[in-house]
Amino acid sequence: MSGGATVELVWIEKRVEHWIRFGRIARTKVLSRSRSTAAFDPGAVFAFVRWQANDYGTVVSRIDILRAPRPGEPYATVPYVTPGGESLLRLSGWPKVERVLQVVDAIEALGVNPANAAPNYWRHVHNRLSAGMEPRGYTAAQHRAWLLRQTCPPDPQTLRAASAGSAS
Repeated sequence: MSGGATVELVWIEKRVEHWIRFGRIARTKVLSRSRSTAAFDPGAVFAFVRWQANDYGTVVSRIDILRAPRPGEPYATVPYVTPGGESLLRLSGWPKVERVLQVVDAIEALGVNPANAAPNYWRHVHNRLSAGMEPRGYTAAQHRAWLLRQTCPPDPQTLRAASAGSAS
């Protein structure tokens, strides 16, 4: 595979629902009435939501915010995601999943595509919700700083240290 990620989406009403909450889908493929795939280019950030129920109620409620890997990059394996992705947020349980969806809605209300939000913000949301704390809101100033940081060339000292570490 030349990088990127492919997600298997399933929709069996009142039983299994896998969907993409946000992200730039590069390609889709319909496999059947209830199954399809969504492919993401390397570096793309997306939210993958999984919900499953049985006769007694919900048994799985999970959200993963992932960055599709570039060729040669390490990645975490995630069910239904091939090969996997860099995990920015991974939470389970409906109250936490619902809170993440509210955070996504708040970012969209700022006029920002959540796929373009700073990856460190998603890590912050993961850490705060995992600890039972409320995450700080994402701001337009944070987003501007993230966009400006992306335009800066890498720090030469950091590049030297990274190349020295890989030589050993």
